[in-house]
Amino acid sequence: MTDIEAVLRNNRITTAEIIYYMPDHPMVLQSLVWQFLDLAPRFPKLQAFLQFWTREIEGAIHSVTVANAALAAPAKWRHLDGVWRLQ
Repeated sequence: MTDIEAVLRNNRITTAEIIYYMPDHPMVLQSLVWQFLDLAPRFPKLQAFLQFWTREIEGAIHSVTVANAALAAPAKWRHLDGVWRLQ
């Protein structure tokens, strides 16, 4: 599926910040920001990535912060009550 098809099927741009402990220095936290198209609210791609992480990568995950936004949406219209001119 192309990115355009994914957006039309209600996939949203998803940004995940993963805070994890560094394997060589377990008292130090490192941050990874990952951005991709995923389907909210279940986030199957993010879930698969986190499962891969816990299975294959030595750094234990401390926390995950997720944000998402629609890339394509219907146009919004609103009525204004006045006109202002700048000279």
